Amino acid sequence: MASRAFLILGMLLLVCLVKVSSDPKIEEETLEEELLFPNEPLVVKDGNRRLMQEIDCGGLCKSRCSAHSRPNVCNRACGTCCVRCKCVPPGTSGNRELCGTCYTGMTTHGNKTKCP
Repeated sequence: MASRAFLILGMLLLVCLVKVSSDPKIEEETLEEELLFPNEPLVVKDGNRRLMQEIDCGGLCKSRCSAHSRPNVCNRACGTCCVRCKCVPPGTSGNRELCGTCYTGMTTHGNKTKCP
């Protein structure tokens, strides 16, 4: 008698697990989350900062500084700006305003624009 109860309970548990794992609403939610947050890692810098996606500063700055007359200086400045502002403008020049005031407002000690 006890073995029958365990068998029925086991089958009920199995049916519940199959029903929950194939719930279409859960699958839609995970699909939406994947679209909102791609497979890039999320980084928390401090306790009071929000989650920010890590970007490839090296690769982005390499393409940004590819046509620069002094690529090493450009890469160094671009890397600093990328780490601080989490943004590198598209193209090899211009478009600085797309990264916002963090990128456009950063200056050197000589009061020249820092970010390429």
